[in-house]
Amino acid sequence: MKHLTNIILQDILSVIKTQINNTNSYIFLTTLSVFITQKGDVIMFGIKYLKTTPTQYAIHYQNGKLRHKGAGIAFFYYQPRSTISIVPLSSADAPFIFEVTTQDYQSVSVQGQLTYRIHEPEKTAQVFDFSMDESSKHYVTEDPDKLPQRLINLIQVLVRSEIQKLPLQTAIQTPEDVRQRVLKHVITDPLLELLGVEVLTLLIMAIKPTPETARALEAEAREKILKQADEAIYDRRNAAVAQERRIKENELNTELAIVAKNRQIREAKVESDLAIEQRRQAIQEMKLAGQVKLEQERKALIDARATNARAEADIEAYAIESSLKPLQALDDKIIQLLSMQSAEPRKMLTLAFQRLAENAEKIGTLNISPELLESLMQGK
Repeated sequence: MKHLTNIILQDILSVIKTQINNTNSYIFLTTLSVFITQKGDVIMFGIKYLKTTPTQYAIHYQNGKLRHKGAGIAFFYYQPRSTISIVPLSSADAPFIFEVTTQDYQSVSVQGQLTYRIHEPEKTAQVFDFSMDESSKHYVTEDPDKLPQRLINLIQVLVRSEIQKLPLQTAIQTPEDVRQRVLKHVITDPLLELLGVEVLTLLIMAIKPTPETARALEAEAREKILKQADEAIYDRRNAAVAQERRIKENELNTELAIVAKNRQIREAKVESDLAIEQRRQAIQEMKLAGQVKLEQERKALIDARATNARAEADIEAYAIESSLKPLQALDDKIIQLLSMQSAEPRKMLTLAFQRLAENAEKIGTLNISPELLESLMQGK
C-alpha cells in the first residue's frame, strides 16, 4: 500500500511540476494535502483522476490547451484549471412526433424514431458544449440536449417537404416510401457532417390523420368495402346468369344440332324415297312403254285382224249375196214356207203368232190355253 502511495505521490508531483512550468510561478503546497487513512485510501485535494469508458470520448483542456483526448482513456488532472468534455459515442434514440400538412391540406401526425451516434466527437464538441461538472457528474449546460432536437428539426423539415407532395390517402398508406426518401436526404445533408453525427436508422411508425379525418376515411373505406361486397354479389349473380345463359345456349345449340340432324336424316330419307320413286317411275315408265308398245302391236294386230275379218266378211257377204241373189225375186211368204219345212216347233208357233198379229183385226176372240203357254215357256 505504501508503494502504491509513493507512485501516486510521484504522479502528483509531476502534475505540480507541469503546473509550475506552465504558470512560471510558485505553487504553495498549503492548498494541496495528501492524507493516508488507516484503510490506505488516498485523499487528494485539487488533483483528480478521470477514467472514461470506450463509449465516452474525453477532451481535456487545461489553461486553454488540449492535454488529453480519446475514448476509454484515464489521466490525472488539476481541477481548478481544467475543463473536461465528455462526448458520448454510443448510439442514441431520438423519438419524435409532429404534425404536417398533406398536398390536399389535411393535417397528419408523423410518429417515428431516429437512431444516431457521434462519430466525430471533436466536431460535435466544437458545436455543442459537453463540459462536465465533476462534482455533480452532469453537463454544465443544456447543449447536449440540443443535439437530438437539431436532428429532429432536420427530420421534420424533410418529412414536411415529402408529405406536402402526397395526398392524404397516399401519405397514410406509404410511410415506408416516405421513410426511404427522407433517410436518403438525411444521410446526404451537410448538417450531419457539421455536427459530426451519422444516422444509423430512421423509423416512421405511423402517419395518422386527425380523428375527424380518420372517421371520415373509415366511413369512406367502409362504404367502399360495402360497395365492393355489393359488386361482388352482383358479379356473382351476373356470373350465375351468364352461366345459366351459357347452359341455355348449349341446350338450344344441342336442340338445333338435333333438329339439323333430324332434318338431314329426313332429307336423306326424302332423297332416298325420291330415288326409289324415280327408279319406280322409271320402271313404271318402262312398263308403260312396254305396254304401249304391246298395245300398239296389239292394235296393229287388231287392225290386221279387222282388215282380215272385213275382207273375210266381204268375201262371205259376197258369197251370201251371190247365194241369196236368186232368192230376192221370190215372195216373202214363199220364203217363209220354205223355211218351215225343216223348222222347229217353236219357230212354227212364232210364225203362227206373227200371222195372228198381222190379222188381228179380223179375229174376234182368241183363246190360248195355259198348257200351250207353259209349253212355249219351257221351250218344248
